[in-house]
Amino acid sequence: MQIILLEKVVNLGQLGEVVKVKDGYARNYLIPHGKAKRATQNNLAEFEKRRAELEKAQAETLTVAQARAARLDGLMVQITQKAGVDGKLFGSVTNSDIADALKAQGFEVPKAAIRMPAGPVKQVGDQQFKVALHTDVVVTITVSVLGEAA
Repeated sequence: MQIILLEKVVNLGQLGEVVKVKDGYARNYLIPHGKAKRATQNNLAEFEKRRAELEKAQAETLTVAQARAARLDGLMVQITQKAGVDGKLFGSVTNSDIADALKAQGFEVPKAAIRMPAGPVKQVGDQQFKVALHTDVVVTITVSVLGEAA
């Protein structure tokens, strides 16, 4: 299916590009989330009329994300979980736990923005994670998992 991108999409393209994607990806994700429209003649004409407005909105979103990134970059978050004597957690620390800890410090970050490539943390100690605030803005935070006696 041919679509017009209404914003930058990672690994797909920039604002205004006409790209070919699988039908399901377009119908189930891109179009419902407002990231794209079908590439028809009418939609192409409408997009060209709104291009400046969309570019301005995208630039404002990027500026806001960069300002948040300046405050968030290098931040250390402490999370306390019950752990055994060997430092292994009873349970794990997930992106939801990290998002809650950031919220307690005054940073509103969606849990989907926290990248945990190795999965949930199951050991006491410090680990670094990336937080994607925007497709072009990624910062690194340190999560310190502290163990408490069970």
